[in-house]
Amino acid sequence: MTGTALAARPPVGTRTATHPLGRVLRAGRPLVCGILNVTPDSFSDGGRYCRSDRAVEHGLTLAAEGADIIDVGGESTRPGSRPPTTAEELARVVPVVEALAPRVPVPLSVDTSRPEVMRAAVAAGASMVNDVRALRSPGALVAAAQRGAAVLRVHDVAATRDVLTVLDAVGPV
Repeated sequence: MTGTALAARPPVGTRTATHPLGRVLRAGRPLVCGILNVTPDSFSDGGRYCRSDRAVEHGLTLAAEGADIIDVGGESTRPGSRPPTTAEELARVVPVVEALAPRVPVPLSVDTSRPEVMRAAVAAGASMVNDVRALRSPGALVAAAQRGAAVLRVHDVAATRDVLTVLDAVGPV
């Protein structure tokens, strides 16, 4: 995937979104989002990428293997996990976004519900905000909008830590 290929004009009728670095996302097909958890207690990778150097290496691999978006998250949503402080989350996310932004040909998304982390990650090169708490934190929507970031809003039926209980109660979606 090259910058030229991403910037090429899409076919007529294809919905697109362009982010601040000029990269184009085409919405005419499903997009692949590479998940890059930079937490020591990630439920999906067991904390394999909590060191910045490993996280950056994995982010480069995700882009090389075809991810359309790379989503960088510094807070585990594993049920029962201890939320990091804002300072901890910033220290996990921002260096990875700063290192990846100039090196990958795809948009970076920051997975956070904290306005401070949204602002810092977008300033570091993220162009999308993915908030699993559906922008309920005071100031979250404003923080994303202030820098022109795209917002991925989840369909949220319960607080994050209660999702498994709710899903058990409602059954398959």
